[in-house]
Amino acid sequence: MPGFLSWISGLFSPNKTATLSAPESRLLNPVALPQDNAETNPALVDQLEEHLFCWLLDSSPTTLRAETGQWEHVLEKLRWRITHQELDELPRQPMALPMLMQALSDETSDRHRLTNIILNDPALTDQLLQIANSPYFRPGDQSIDSVDQAVFVLGLDGIRNVISAAIMRPMMAARNSREALFAQRVWRWGLTCARSAELIAKIQGQDASVYFMAGLLPALSYITLRRELQRICRAEPGMTEPPPSLIHDALSRYQWATSQLLANAWNLPPKYHAHLMAAERPAPKQKHTPLNDGIIVGTREVLRHAHQRNMPEEDVLRIIHLSGPQFTRVRKVILDVLEAGAKTRA
Repeated sequence: MPGFLSWISGLFSPNKTATLSAPESRLLNPVALPQDNAETNPALVDQLEEHLFCWLLDSSPTTLRAETGQWEHVLEKLRWRITHQELDELPRQPMALPMLMQALSDETSDRHRLTNIILNDPALTDQLLQIANSPYFRPGDQSIDSVDQAVFVLGLDGIRNVISAAIMRPMMAARNSREALFAQRVWRWGLTCARSAELIAKIQGQDASVYFMAGLLPALSYITLRRELQRICRAEPGMTEPPPSLIHDALSRYQWATSQLLANAWNLPPKYHAHLMAAERPAPKQKHTPLNDGIIVGTREVLRHAHQRNMPEEDVLRIIHLSGPQFTRVRKVILDVLEAGAKTRA
């Protein structure tokens, strides 16, 4: 199952020859951890990924494995659209994104310039204030009532992440009741993975805001792929909605390629492409990236909080590049925001 987490299985087969066939394959050959066990760890990762898909698609493992091979002609149509960059559902670049990216990367920018750019887009302003007051971002109990206050309270690093989430949130909102549960869970999973990647990047002294946005792209790719599949299926005789097994196959095959398409369509700086590629196809002797560990930790914690099957802590520590105390620090922050989010939804 070639998914976000299954890159780890390549850690334990250093002599394995990679097969490359665009766009879903990747090179599974990073450096293994000293304590890796070649027989048990790939199975652990496969299980965690299966638990994730069961939760996102609200289906049993048996349902996800059903009708294997029946949908290859549909998957081939999807692959062709991805390869030729002709996804009808690929979100267009948000209008304010280029100016925001420039302002955030300019060391001479002040908060007033950033505030003015945001205020020129009323829809972005509304989304930003909603996101800034969500449990994932708001520091303490104080309500954030204005964009200027958000920039001041959260700082440039914090507002970068809020902007990333505010830009993507409308694209991931459910369009109808059929995708409501999926969209809700994917958004929660994406935010949790992004926040985990951000926290791990801070621990490692890397650019945390870049990893936060990169961590959101996989979730947006899930929504994009599901909607594209729906378009394809509606044109198929006797089909109206893609079954869970087909959605599962599409997501696990094409999630990374679609994330790259999003980064390309939005003209994100090359470092975003590099981080996505490093996570998808880790090179030999490559340093482990926060994006990989962030997805593992975020997936485990969101499943655990949702009372789903997940992964024991001792197994998590065997496959991530964090010490026990570092993992505890990250997990505490993630657990706090998940708990606060649950109270808000209640």
